[in-house]
Order: sequence, then structure tokens, then C-alpha cells
Amino acid sequence: MKIGMKSLSNLAQIRKDIKRKRVSSYDKTGANMDNIQLKPNETYQICDIQGAGIIKHIWMTIASSDPDYLRKLVLRMWWDGEQSPSVEVPIGDFFGIGHCKTVNFWSLPFANGPNDGKGFNCFFPMPFTTRAKIEVENESDIMSVLYFYIDYEEHTNLPADLGRFHAFWNRQNPCDGKPYGTGKKVERFLKKNPTHEGDYVILEAIGEGHFVGCHLNIHNLMTPENTSTKDFWWPGEGDDYIVIDDEETILYGTGTEDYFCGAWCPTQYYCSPYFGVSMPGGDKWSGKISYYRYHIEDPIYFHKNIKIKIEHGHANQRSDDFSSTAYWYQTEPHKKQEILPVEERLPREEPKEI
Repeated sequence: MKIGMKSLSNLAQIRKDIKRKRVSSYDKTGANMDNIQLKPNETYQICDIQGAGIIKHIWMTIASSDPDYLRKLVLRMWWDGEQSPSVEVPIGDFFGIGHCKTVNFWSLPFANGPNDGKGFNCFFPMPFTTRAKIEVENESDIMSVLYFYIDYEEHTNLPADLGRFHAFWNRQNPCDGKPYGTGKKVERFLKKNPTHEGDYVILEAIGEGHFVGCHLNIHNLMTPENTSTKDFWWPGEGDDYIVIDDEETILYGTGTEDYFCGAWCPTQYYCSPYFGVSMPGGDKWSGKISYYRYHIEDPIYFHKNIKIKIEHGHANQRSDDFSSTAYWYQTEPHKKQEILPVEERLPREEPKEI
């Protein structure tokens, strides 16, 4: 059996071996309370699907008076009865935006729509052969109201070569660079980083599969209060450094905006199917920034292990607040990933933009 991807060119093809299914938060009484009320410190199981299938689309929206609810709600996913979740990510970050923010943006795997990007959509396919379980945990002291769709296909069986979908969230707050306000200048060109031991880690995975992208969030901590206006305010210049299969292959990049397919220290909001700047920051790149890069046409394959890293500033000299979500497919079992406790996930206060 072949799993065919639908496009405009083959959309008319009739498939007799697939059934469309859905799990949603609709009001089963027939009224219009089409949501789940997540009480403080409560976990709700969104779905527990038995059999073989592929989740094709997830939509969610959330109402909460907690300003940090997007980092306090955690989304988890398990495939085929595994013990540790393949996905364990703060819910806002999972859908492509960090900093506990929502903005309108679109890409091929994620699209967050109006109002103000609060309609969260994921189109990454998520195959499973025996079971798919998804839950949301509310680690806030305030109730959240959750609406959702899980749209999936029911199959009689699936090819053995389909990897399982994974996502990992990480943060370093702040990165271990030069503390601002110490008078230590940042060397932008000549300083070397021969070992890359201090790079920010986006993903470290063990097994066989392929990395399909990430988004990176930077809270620029260089402000007029802690640095001279003569300093270079751009928080980039960090090379991406990807180590594959025990250093059999190393992919070495040329700079932050270069990996995210941009150029010349971007200051503009921009969205496209595979890369974009969903939050460009304020003047002189101040405050909160988010970039994304999805390897849909160019997956990064690994057969033993992979480590995705990026410098925080040239040669890791900057000490900004970095966070990220990585997405990949792999065979099981996977390396168990640990999520930071809720108090270490909260965003910094709103930036004092220049």
C-alpha cells in the first residue's frame, strides 16, 4: 500500500482504503458549549485513538486570563503505547510562536490565524499503527477554556517505513556569553569557536530519522541601560552547527539569519511556506524576536544520532534569552526529552523597546 500525498494535481483521485475521522471538543448535549474547561493543575486527555491512522490536522484555540497560559499549558503526544511522550512542548510554542505571544502568520506546517493569531493550526502528518494519545496539562492557577479539532485518517495498515512525529522545546535563559554592562566588547569577526561546546542546543536525538525544522525565539537583552549605544545591537551572527551520526557529517552554517533563509540582519515581518520572521523585534532588534525554518523540501537525515546547535552571537559571545521548538520524525524508541519546570518556562517581562 502506498501513502499518497494530495495536491492539486491528484486531488481528484478516489481513495477507497481511507476513512476520514475527527475528535473535537463539540458539545455532546447539542448545546453550544463547544469547549473543555481545564481547571488549574488539571490534565485532560484530548484523544485516545485505537488502530492505525495518520493525524492530518490539529486546530486549537484557548481562552485564559493568565498572561502566560501559552507556556503554562503543556501539549503531550504518544504513539503506539510508548512510555515517554514523543511530544512534550508548551502549547503556544508547539504551534510555532514563542514568548507567550500570538501573531498572525502562515507556513506550510503551521498557520495561526485571526484574531491576532489565536487560531492555532498544525498540518504535520502524524502516523501511528496501534494508538494515538494526546493530552493537555494546565499548570496555571487559573482555569483555561480549550477548543480543539483532531482531524485524522483511519487506515487498515501503514507502511513500516513511516517515522513517528516528535517535537522538543528548549530554553537557555540567559545564554552563557559576555554579561552586558561589564564593559567587555563583543568581537564580531575574528574570535574563533573551535569546539562548539557552548552552542545553544535546538535538538539532540538518538535513532534514525530526519529533522524537519524549528523555530527560534530570542529575547534581546542588550538595552540602553546595560550597554553603550556604540555596541552592535544585532543579536545574530551565530552559525548553525549540525552534527550527524557521531560526526560523520557536519553541516556548518554562516549566521543566524542565513540559516533562517533571510539576509542582512532582518528587521521586517515576513512569512512564507518554509521560512520567515514572525516577530522581528523593535527598533535595533530590541525585545522579542522569532524566526522559523522548516526543512520540508530538504529534510536533514540521520541514521544514528543528530545534534542541532546554533551559536548565540558570533563565537557564543552574547548572553540573550534563547528558546526553541524542534520538529522531527524518527523510528522508535526515542531519547527521552525533559521539559523545564513551569517557573523556568515563563517569558521575561515586556521589553523596553528602543
